[in-house]
Amino acid sequence: MKYFEVSCEIRPFSQDAADVLSAQLGEIGFESFSQTEDGLLAYIQQSVWSEAEMHRVVRDFCLPEVEIRYTLAEAPDEDWNQVWEEEGFQPVVVGDDIVVHDVKHTDVPPARYDIVITPRLAFGTGSHETTRLILRTLAHLDLEGRSVIDAGTGTGILAVMAMKRGARGVFAYDIDEWSVENTKDNLLLNHIYTNVNVEVGDSSVLKHQPKVDLLIANINRNILLQDLPRFAASVKKGGRMILSGFYRQDIQALTEAAVQQGFALLKTENEGDWAMLLFEADALGGRNV
Repeated sequence: MKYFEVSCEIRPFSQDAADVLSAQLGEIGFESFSQTEDGLLAYIQQSVWSEAEMHRVVRDFCLPEVEIRYTLAEAPDEDWNQVWEEEGFQPVVVGDDIVVHDVKHTDVPPARYDIVITPRLAFGTGSHETTRLILRTLAHLDLEGRSVIDAGTGTGILAVMAMKRGARGVFAYDIDEWSVENTKDNLLLNHIYTNVNVEVGDSSVLKHQPKVDLLIANINRNILLQDLPRFAASVKKGGRMILSGFYRQDIQALTEAAVQQGFALLKTENEGDWAMLLFEADALGGRNV
């Protein structure tokens, strides 16, 4: 696959602006990001690139005091993610119970849940607010013997956490084949050899899956709204659903959409501008689609 490298300059630079920009670029097909002193390097398959969509993100950027400038170049044919893979990422401590690290960093603080991740191109090292929000929630949910769906699994970090919390089994899926392969590798790194099924596909793969006790989806707002009917049909009566990957300003829209699908809101949490919602399926047990 051939990629474009898009160099984005953020004026003035802030970590919040970089996080928001990476999330918005992810919604239009960008797969990986590397932070620079004044912005981001972002990578997208050439077949997916849309200059019109990029212009829209820059023009309508939600932080009005921030200006985004970008330049486009063809990424080299060699593995442009090699440096990321070789250097790894700094260990991420989540609350008092969880530490996420790669195989290159072994001097990590002891934690009840030690998660090893080789991220490659996939999203999910615990460094992003939405991943941390879900990890903290999973650490306090009763998952012993429960069945779980991990929608848009990324690196598989949430599937790994669910299994470490005693889940009976996890069905994970992602639209990107490299993400599915990354998840399989990360399961092995965490000594999880059975009871996790990982497939390539979108939410349509849920049609043939049995209902589960918990569905987790850390995706962007538009995909969550689009896929909620299928999510609802996949959760047992009295089951739970965790949604994240969106901003606080989107809480109302997602809550209203979930309620229409037969869910009751149990908890709202946020970290910075990012939010997470925990729902329970009401007596209808979700709706069928």
